[in-house]
Amino acid sequence: MPTPKQRLPYSTAGGGGGGRRAASGSGVLPPVVVLVFLFVVAPSLFFVVRNGGRGHVHVASDPKVRNGDQEAVAMANLKSILPKEVIDAIAANQQEVGTLSLNFFRNHESPSWKTDDLVTEKGIYVNDKAKAENSAAEHDLPTNKSPKDPDEHQVDTAVKIARRKLREKRREKRAMDLLHKDDEARVKLENAAIERSKAVDSAVLGKYSIWRKENENENSDTTVRLIRDQIIMARVYSALAKSKNKSGLFQELQTRIKESQRAVGEAAADADLHHSAPEKIRAMGQVLSKAREEVYDCRAITQRLRAMLQSADEQVRSLKKQSTFLSQLAAKTIPNSIHCLSLRLTIDYYLLPLEKRKFPRSENLENPSLYHYALFSDNVLAASVVVNSTIMNAKEPEKHVFHLVTDKLNFGAMNMWFLLNPPGKATIHVENVDEFKWLNSSYCPVLRQLESASMKEYYFKADRPTTLSAGSSNLKYRNPKYLSMLNHLRFYLPEVYPKLDKILFLDDDIVVQKDLTGLWDVDLDGKVNGAVETCGESFHRFDKYLNFSNPHIARNFDPNACGWAYGMNIFDLKEWKKKDITGIYHKWQTMNEDRVLWKLGTLPPGLLTFYKLTHPLDKSWHVLGLGYNPSIDRSEIDGAAVVHYNGNMKPWLELAMTKYRPYWTKYIKYDHPYLRGCNLSE
Repeated sequence: MPTPKQRLPYSTAGGGGGGRRAASGSGVLPPVVVLVFLFVVAPSLFFVVRNGGRGHVHVASDPKVRNGDQEAVAMANLKSILPKEVIDAIAANQQEVGTLSLNFFRNHESPSWKTDDLVTEKGIYVNDKAKAENSAAEHDLPTNKSPKDPDEHQVDTAVKIARRKLREKRREKRAMDLLHKDDEARVKLENAAIERSKAVDSAVLGKYSIWRKENENENSDTTVRLIRDQIIMARVYSALAKSKNKSGLFQELQTRIKESQRAVGEAAADADLHHSAPEKIRAMGQVLSKAREEVYDCRAITQRLRAMLQSADEQVRSLKKQSTFLSQLAAKTIPNSIHCLSLRLTIDYYLLPLEKRKFPRSENLENPSLYHYALFSDNVLAASVVVNSTIMNAKEPEKHVFHLVTDKLNFGAMNMWFLLNPPGKATIHVENVDEFKWLNSSYCPVLRQLESASMKEYYFKADRPTTLSAGSSNLKYRNPKYLSMLNHLRFYLPEVYPKLDKILFLDDDIVVQKDLTGLWDVDLDGKVNGAVETCGESFHRFDKYLNFSNPHIARNFDPNACGWAYGMNIFDLKEWKKKDITGIYHKWQTMNEDRVLWKLGTLPPGLLTFYKLTHPLDKSWHVLGLGYNPSIDRSEIDGAAVVHYNGNMKPWLELAMTKYRPYWTKYIKYDHPYLRGCNLSE
């Protein structure tokens, strides 16, 4: 017989009564205590803490109600429910921070209750109305108030609204931050683009760009550029209107173009514009808007603008050639004022009696222990600056001797000037190159070549250009200075000054700023020429001046050899004679009769003649470029012993660079009667 199933104490299969009877057993009491604690005591504690003691247990939720009876009742109720250790902890906490209240928990919530997204530094914000309703509810609600009470729901709704407002404010703030970051990124990109645009070197636009920030200033020519841009677009639209047989629009555009051209005139800044310019701008803008509506064609406009750009490029190139031609033409001319000075001095010189035409201290001319200078020039004013600047900066002027050589046209003027304006205690002597009888075509290759038919054809007849731009390339080599023996006399120094050991050669376009006697103490190490080298990484080397496609040049010289400068050179005349420098010069000059080794000038034959015979001097002795380079450092100029105006912008010409001219003019006395008489001024 099968064994009957034993009924479990908690089984409900046999009805409710059996279950209750089974519950009376001694083994069921502990679970009952646990259930009572979970479902009765724990909720009571929760509502006591949450409601601040509303109902039977009060913990001073209202700050105005603080009598001792209520506190005693509350503590008695708690003692009946909570263990002794918890009661002691609550009492100790009251002694430290005061009586517990709902506001205390609001202002001192646990860090575990806080969330960054839902609370502020002082907790959840609830508006004043919700606070008032919540305070009233604390006094009126019964002890067993349900969580679903309408007033409690209203408070929760107010909290949700506050949270929603906080979230909205946070979203707005984040959106503003993102927009601000976008603006910063856009500005950075624009600035980077502007910096890159500055590095663009366009042959057509040069350095002009209406989009560059540096042009955005209060004194800019914005209006002038606007008018010119309108004229350009009007020309484009007029061409399109003409091609589409819109004669009315074409005539209107042509009229506005003429009016705008008259309004802008030669203005370079907005202040120079005619007062009618704003009206012309408005009228032109209206016509351009009309033309855009009627004849706009993106492809046709692009083609037209490209054609205009190419045309402007050609005009720029042509103007550059003309500018080069005119600058070279100006460089080889003598201003009227200097020509006037030379004529007046010449007349007065030949009116002097012979005994008054002599310079003092002639015994110093052949004394090798003194400091001798060679200066070959046909410019009286330039020669006076060289002599005056040298003497004014010399420590011992009485030991300096100047050997001036000029042509017969300026011989009288040069003598008369220095007779009237002697260089202090220094010695000076003026000679006429045409009186050097030994310097003739039988001895000098240059003179012999100048007498040849081919050279005359080259200089005086050969294919004269019909336009300025066409002749600019060859004009440099047709300069009359290449025909003058004054320019080639530097290769005959021992013949001109046979009793001297050393001599300092100076060009007439230099200014001396320091005492130069230290050059006589420089050890040339057996070399003949002491000069400042001018080569850089890739320029002013031999391949710039010489034709290395010629086998004679390629076989004997290094194309990367460093060039040097004429203008201030210390020559050892003893070594010159030993190495027959003049003979070397004659050799190469004879080989270049057809100008196949180099063009013209004295520097290329000088490089060949003194190849490996030149001692480099410190660069501070001689600073070059004041006649063509506008970006020489000021400290470099001020620290130089000699500054050289090599190039076309000579200091006595109107095209001289203004910033460099004072170095030259300070050695001229413009109140001199001869200078005032010829209108020479600073």
